[in-house]
Amino acid sequence: MSEANNCRCECGQVQFNVTGTPLMRGFCHCTICQAFNEAPFADITLFRPADVIMPDDTAVEFRAYRPPPAVQRGKCRQCGKPAIEKMHIFPLPKAIIVPSQNIRDDALLPEPSMHVFYNSRVAEVDDDLPKYSGYLKSQLAFSHKLIVSMLRR
Repeated sequence: MSEANNCRCECGQVQFNVTGTPLMRGFCHCTICQAFNEAPFADITLFRPADVIMPDDTAVEFRAYRPPPAVQRGKCRQCGKPAIEKMHIFPLPKAIIVPSQNIRDDALLPEPSMHVFYNSRVAEVDDDLPKYSGYLKSQLAFSHKLIVSMLRR
């Protein structure tokens, strides 16, 4: 792995670099995130697209798990683990989602700010973060946090 790449998948085949400040970090408990991550929830960090030097497309297999294809979820073609995701949920601005475990520099990880789709959880989480349940409340909380983060930059 090149020293310039501060993100990579579990096996290291997919490598990329984030150059900007993360917009937000949170935990998603939706069933799609559970399936995609093969985990009880997804720990994700979001960046502006301009702040991510994308990995080689040949190393990543992108797939939309539900229509419309607002989130293209990418897994490493070699290890099959989550690598990177592209999000465009109109009218929100585009964002890049990086599974937090793929960020190699802990200094780049902000503190998590929320749990969304908590009603779909498969395990309780004992922390003081806000927990949003249901589609509308989760989407509104997530969208609000993302927009506020983008406006602050």
